[in-house]
Amino acid sequence: MRHAFVASTFIAITCGLIGVFVVARNMSFLAHTLAEIGFAGASFGVFLGIAPLNGMLLFTMISSITIGQMSAKESRREASISAISSLFVGLGILFLSLSNRNASYATNILFGSIIGISLTDVYQLITLSAVIVVGILLFYRYLVFDSYDSIGAQAQGLKTNWLSIYFLILLAISVSIAAQIVGSLLVFILVTLPAFIAKYLAKSVPAMLAVSVGAALLGVWLGLWLGYIANWPVTFFIATLEFIFYFIALLYHQHVSH
Repeated sequence: MRHAFVASTFIAITCGLIGVFVVARNMSFLAHTLAEIGFAGASFGVFLGIAPLNGMLLFTMISSITIGQMSAKESRREASISAISSLFVGLGILFLSLSNRNASYATNILFGSIIGISLTDVYQLITLSAVIVVGILLFYRYLVFDSYDSIGAQAQGLKTNWLSIYFLILLAISVSIAAQIVGSLLVFILVTLPAFIAKYLAKSVPAMLAVSVGAALLGVWLGLWLGYIANWPVTFFIATLEFIFYFIALLYHQHVSH
């Protein structure tokens, strides 16, 4: 549980930060697609005999840039998502089948296995989380500018294409590490819901980042505690709590708007 709390804290901070930019760029679809690619990557890792997280990182980082370019246009976004998601879910099932692993491996990849996380895994997750946070801070102003005013960013001569690739790599790493808590099936929960909560409650980008991180932290901390008390899946509690937070924020936003 100590390992789980440390790892989940860093993962929640990472997802809370990256999620604000995901929502601003209307890329929630990409987080969902990368989660399914992550399933194939983790399965590939199991097949090769390496850590599932390493396989997940390999697949998501390579794929994120390709998908981002393919789905840049609204007209073909839905078709791209359907085609790529179908392919990688199929590959994930194939790799698991070829590795001759039992169903518990698939369950851990799909739904997370944070309670069984080792100290080595914790150090790896902390390192990757630090990479994301530093990566966001280094280009914070440019990411904000491009995310909230892409036309203005292009007019100012900002290299938005390179910035987009940079962001996609950060997103791929975030999705991979978030899957360690909620699994690849529900990874978009931590990447998107806290950010949507922040969108309804906060007025400025720094405030949105703070609210998003706070919502993600509260969800994973309470989820772990409730999972420990009830002996139910932690993922269930995190998903339910984040939905409740989102619903409350939505009601508040609607009340204020009227």
